[in-house]
Amino acid sequence: MFTGLAVGAGYALLLIPNVEFITAIVFIAGVYLGPRWGITVGFLAEFVFSAANPFGSGLVFPPLIVAQMLGMGLVGACGGMLRKLLMSQTWPMTKVIFLGATGATLTFVFDTLTTLSYPLAAGFEFRQTMAVYLAGIGFTLLHQVMNAVIFATALPRVFTRISL
Repeated sequence: MFTGLAVGAGYALLLIPNVEFITAIVFIAGVYLGPRWGITVGFLAEFVFSAANPFGSGLVFPPLIVAQMLGMGLVGACGGMLRKLLMSQTWPMTKVIFLGATGATLTFVFDTLTTLSYPLAAGFEFRQTMAVYLAGIGFTLLHQVMNAVIFATALPRVFTRISL
């Protein structure tokens, strides 16, 4: 169910660059189902979303789809590891800020893995790899800010309504 929801949400917002709910849904799956199933949902959701993407299948470049799956698996695992902290009825501002920072950090890791997958697989030198990484920094920053906002505003509402 979480995998299908994540993939569907990904396609729903496909035309809006760097605004997505896949990360948040996979994180919720980890919180609700635990780390192992969170990893599974992350792997599967990212595989299906990337492999069947109408803008270009991730299957064309295996290092990219592997980086995407690893990054999203980490998101699900982190959700599972934080489940006791996040399953609560009270949401003080410090906890909301922590959740937003968690979303931004996980997105940073995901973006770093996916951005570096091409130059590392292609054998670029360090300077070339850094040039590729820095060229996309504007997009990754937007992605991180959007996920921080989504995590801080939407997820507390979800977690107050989920009971384990």
